[in-house]
Amino acid sequence: MPYSLNFIKKVINFVENGGTITKAAHIFGIGRASIYRWLYRPKLSATKVKSHQRKLDWKELEKDVKQNPQSKKI
Repeated sequence: MPYSLNFIKKVINFVENGGTITKAAHIFGIGRASIYRWLYRPKLSATKVKSHQRKLDWKELEKDVKQNPQSKKI
């Protein structure tokens, strides 16, 4: 789940000012592992994903719908 940068900074600030990671996880409703990842990241800025595989090829779907306009699958 993506969290806003302001939210992440708030959680980190809580921990850096003496709050425990477990207590922060409980207060903010997030997992401890997320807090550990945020604390050990060199930069909190967004990281751009260079490539990822699409689950659906939109051009192929559009082509299929045009070829089979009456087809109904349940």
